[in-house]
Formats: sequence, structure tokens, C-alpha cells
Amino acid sequence: MVILGIGGILSDAAAALVRDSQLVAAIEQKKIARYSRLGEVPTEAIDGCLRVARVDRSQVDLVALVRPIGSGPETAVHLDLRGMFPNAQVVLLDHHISHAASAFFASPFDEATVLTLDRQGDLRCGGRWNGRGAHLDLDRELYYPDSLGDLYSRVTALLNYQPSADEHKVQWLSTSGDDRFIPLFEEILGVPNGGWPRLDRSFFDNQRISRGGFSSKFFARLGLTDDTDIPGPLRAPVAAGVQRAIERAVIDMAGQGRNLAIGGGLAFNALLIAALESSGNWENVFVQPAAGNTGTSIGAALYAWHSIARRTERIPIGNFCLGPSFTPEDVKQVLENCKLRFRYILTAGELIDTAVSELNDHKIIAWMQGAMEFGPRALGNRSILASPLNPYSTENLNIFIKRREPFRKFAASVPAELCSQYFEVGPNARFLATVGTVKPEHRKTFESAILGEGLVRVHAVSKDDNPLYWTLLHAAGKATGLPVLYNTSFNLFSDPLVCTPRDAVRSFYSSGIDSMFVGNFHLQK
Repeated sequence: MVILGIGGILSDAAAALVRDSQLVAAIEQKKIARYSRLGEVPTEAIDGCLRVARVDRSQVDLVALVRPIGSGPETAVHLDLRGMFPNAQVVLLDHHISHAASAFFASPFDEATVLTLDRQGDLRCGGRWNGRGAHLDLDRELYYPDSLGDLYSRVTALLNYQPSADEHKVQWLSTSGDDRFIPLFEEILGVPNGGWPRLDRSFFDNQRISRGGFSSKFFARLGLTDDTDIPGPLRAPVAAGVQRAIERAVIDMAGQGRNLAIGGGLAFNALLIAALESSGNWENVFVQPAAGNTGTSIGAALYAWHSIARRTERIPIGNFCLGPSFTPEDVKQVLENCKLRFRYILTAGELIDTAVSELNDHKIIAWMQGAMEFGPRALGNRSILASPLNPYSTENLNIFIKRREPFRKFAASVPAELCSQYFEVGPNARFLATVGTVKPEHRKTFESAILGEGLVRVHAVSKDDNPLYWTLLHAAGKATGLPVLYNTSFNLFSDPLVCTPRDAVRSFYSSGIDSMFVGNFHLQK
């Protein structure tokens, strides 16, 4: 049985492939093709999945396509897929059932409450489901315009960031804000009325397209003149207001119980996941790490496996490194075509020793190994790394390499079995999907990565998930006494995460990164 899932055609298109009871590939179109055209079938992502899985189009049994797919005739897309996959059944799936499937069927739970939240999809912006075995039963839905994701995007625009792209900036900015505007955003959400949100439309002006479309009533409650820029001292409090009000609303929407699985674009918010983990309402919380529209491709494939193919066995998601990988011959060809000087390192031990030596010299290194990660977060295969003992790591990583705001911190990668020595964090740190706190005795060491009151992004790395990166962390600990490295994604200037050796070379020579390891190839500037 070969099942192909396709999601995010109107935003963040991706494909995922299940073969022989395994999730063997998942690739975003914008990473592999370096572009994504809205409304088009993500051909490069599909072909990439087929290559990883080592199957051809004629071997695909079922294609599961996630709505919405565009304003044009849906039959055109259907016919395109029928032509591409002549032996496959093609099915069309609801957007939020695909979110729910991506959360529940990817979770370790046999039974769970499943909550999906995004800006909007097929008119819905949320849903709560009961998951049991191979089944999902809808309990309650939330419809646009009562959208938490839409409100968050409006605040993103209000703060002069790009909506549907820069919401993560608002999230991290919120960690330095106070609580003064939480009641205002709770009033907008309708939280004081109990139940699920019902947004108060008097705080919005449908005729206004700038600054998030907020009304004069909203600006007056901020103490500002109508339709004005948010001054610097109020930016973090406004971000904190919407962040914490939404956290409280989502905790109420989820309810309480033993297991909670959450998906949808709002579940990218690591502070929200941490709030759910620490709420005390749930024994266990799981978030699918590619929670947004890209992840619906996985949800579609898993839903089709259970509900259309009628298979009951669960499919594990593995380490989420589900994209292309490259042979030494592939890498060598690119480096020689670019006429670059490089050194080939013969053994894994020497590779690790060389990388640790570079890090100990306070160099920042690019680390490209194995299969590309699925989703927005670097999990140790497409990473930029620095030592926390480097006194200039914050300035170099954020300002000179990533060129981003200082309030956007990088993650701390640590071997999972040593994590509790330095941090307190929930299990979703496996995929960098939550935040933790630094233990007081280590706050001086990690001060450059701390958000607000001791918060830190933690990546707990297990030997099973990523043995080479795990070994690198232990080797760094043996050399310095600190088995922790700062980790940020290997991409620059809002580009997608690097996919190929050529992408890596381009980013390396366009940045201030000192040293790069692509497989066993080592390049220095």
C-alpha cells in the first residue's frame, strides 16, 4: 500500500508518503523547489517524496488531497492528479479533519482529545475531536470570523510585521511584555462570557485595511490616537496581551483529561504549547511539530491509511527527518562545480572532533547531515551551531548571520538524558515545539538564549532520533564540561531551510558563518 498525502496547496504546499506501514517521506514545496505557487500541485515535493521512498507514480495506490485547493474548478486539479497517478484512487479531504489526523494519528495516544486551531480553512478556524484507535469523531467546531489565528495575525500587522508569516516574532516579543492588555484582548475574544470565543466585532473596522483593521475603539483602549503606529514602549505589552489571552482561551477550549493532541497553525506557538503542558488540565500533551498547513499532508496520508484503506495499525512519525539526503558523490560534484576548496574527513570520529575544535575556537558552524527535516524547525540536520561559551554568540548569530531582532532567541540543544540537569521542559522539546525554563544555577551560562523570566527554547536530542548530532553534543560536553550547543535553522534572510548541497553553499558564502560541514566535507573561510 502506497499512499500520497498532499496539503497546503493555497499556503505552504507539501507532500507526504506512506509505504508499507511506514511514513517514509514528507517534503515542503518551498524547500525542495525554492518556490511555492499558490494553487498549484506541488510537483517537486511529490517527486521528491517518490525518490525518497523509491517508488514511481504508477505504484501509488491512493492520493489524498486536502482542501481548500483554490477558487478555480476542482475538477482540473483532480484530472491533473489522475494523469500523474494512473493507478491511484484520488480522494478529497476536509482541511480540519486533516489537521486533526496529523495531530492524533501522529501522537503516542490510543485515546485523546484533539484540538485544531488555525486562521481559517474551509470556513472553519477550529475544532475539537474525540480520538480513539483509528477513529476521529467531531465534538465541536469554531467558525470564522471567531478565529484566534486571525486575531493573532491582526496583531502581527498592527505591530508592522507581515501577517501569515511573522507571527513568531509577536510570540517572542511577548516574553518581554507585561500583563496590562490581557483584559482588553480577553474582552475582544469574549472569554469573560465563558464557552468558546465569540469575537467582539466592535473592536474591528471592516473599512480599514492597515494596522490589522482595528477600530477607533481599540486604539482608544490602548490610549492612542486612532489608526496610529504602536509606540516602542507598548509593542511588547500588546504582544503579551494577545499571547496570554489566547493561551487562556485555548486552555479553556481544550478542557481537561488525560491526553491532548493539538494541531493547526496556532499550534506552532511554542509558548502556547508550554502553557498547555503546565496548565495542570492534562496528564499528557502532544503537538505535531509541522502543525500548520504543511502538516496536513501527513494528516491526509494517515487519515487515508485508517479511514479509507481501513488499516488499524498506527504509523510512527519517527525523527521527522523525512526529506532528501545526499551521497558523498552528490556533495563532491557541487563543491567541485563551484570550484571550492574542501577537506574530506574519513571517519565519523574525526568529523566530530573537527567540529568540536571549531566550536571551541568560538567559530559558528553550519551543520548539514542526513535527511532534511520536515517543518520549520532545524533538528540537527540543517542547523547553524555555536557554543554557549562563546561570549559573542548572540551578537554573531542574530545580528551578523541571521539578521534578526535580538528578542528572537536561538534554541539550546542538549542530550535528552542530560536535559533535566540544565532545564525544566515538557516532552515536546523533542521536536523544539515548546519552551522550558533554565534552572537557576545555569542562568548565567545561558543568559544569551533566555527569553523573559528564565524561559528558553529547548531541543532534547535522543540517540535514537539523531545519533550523529547526539554524539556531537556529548563530545562538546567532554571537551568543555557543557553538553549543550546553540542551534538555529540553516537558512538566511527568510529563505526556506536549506535542502541541497548547493543551497548550503549559497547560504554559507552569503553569511558570516565561519565553517561548514556537509556530510564529511569540511569547508572554511
